[in-house]
Amino acid sequence: MPRLSRLDTPGLLHHVMIRGIERRNIFRDDEDRNHFLERMTILVPETKTLCYAWALMPNHAHLLLRSGPSGISLLMRRLLTGYAGYFNRRHRRHGQLFQNRFKSIICQEDAYLQELVRYIHLNPLRGKIVQDMKSLDGYRYSGHAVLMGKVEMKWQDVDYVLGYFSKSLSTGRKKYRAYVEHGIAFGRRPELVGGGLIRSLGGWKEARKLRLKGQDRIKGDQRILGEGDFVSGVLSDSREVFNKKYELKSLGVDFNSVLKKVSSLFGLEKDYILERGRQADRVRARDLVCYWSVKELGIPMAQLAKQFGSTPVAVGYAVKRGDKLAKEGGYVLGAN
Repeated sequence: MPRLSRLDTPGLLHHVMIRGIERRNIFRDDEDRNHFLERMTILVPETKTLCYAWALMPNHAHLLLRSGPSGISLLMRRLLTGYAGYFNRRHRRHGQLFQNRFKSIICQEDAYLQELVRYIHLNPLRGKIVQDMKSLDGYRYSGHAVLMGKVEMKWQDVDYVLGYFSKSLSTGRKKYRAYVEHGIAFGRRPELVGGGLIRSLGGWKEARKLRLKGQDRIKGDQRILGEGDFVSGVLSDSREVFNKKYELKSLGVDFNSVLKKVSSLFGLEKDYILERGRQADRVRARDLVCYWSVKELGIPMAQLAKQFGSTPVAVGYAVKRGDKLAKEGGYVLGAN
């Protein structure tokens, strides 16, 4: 079965899972873990992503993130590409480090944020990296210790999570810790990371309830953790983006059309825009070309990088600048 395209509308809550290829370790020691966290320290605020929970395990990692304006893929691509390069150099290895692309599940916040924070932060305890709650409180490679005030990670949003438990920070910590401890008895919670319709319904228990009521034909999607209406809403938003891309392509809008339009807007020759150079007018034009090509037409960043003799990371920065430029200038890509 072909894999589904990633749902990546800005502002959504994502449970991201990263796994080592063939279940191999992606973190061999604390130096590896610290390097990964250093990258998070830079990239999370830079991409305007919000992080609510995380845990680093030997052969996988969990992150609970709210995507920024550029979506979740930009952050993850830069994080994983950079870390894999570091890991291979340090350990003198070659080849793929991670199992395919990262896995991302969009989550319904009001129903699942607290559950997911608890599930993610209990990973070190379930994996026997720590032996009890007291050890988990101080374990520096999980966001639980940050929420407990034992470790500082400025890129983790502590106040937002604890605010679910109390307006008071100290009371919020106590209630949060009790909530996490209570979850130990629930085990691995496969419904939070399992597949398809059952996850969308909220687990087997909820699925059975609806089936008894004759309501089992409800919207489900393996990329989403949430109730039927939430699933439908997410898919509808994503479909609007897809439909716009399809409409532009059906009207014959392609990379050359984008280049021609930007050339006309800025009064620059197309060859001038394509050539290398850091002149301000050239950079602005290229930024808009990259933004429209990636966000409106769905052209891969790697393909654009080859076109411009650049790198996917550089194109990602250009897309971000182009987004701002389009909004400030009121530029809209159409068929003409």
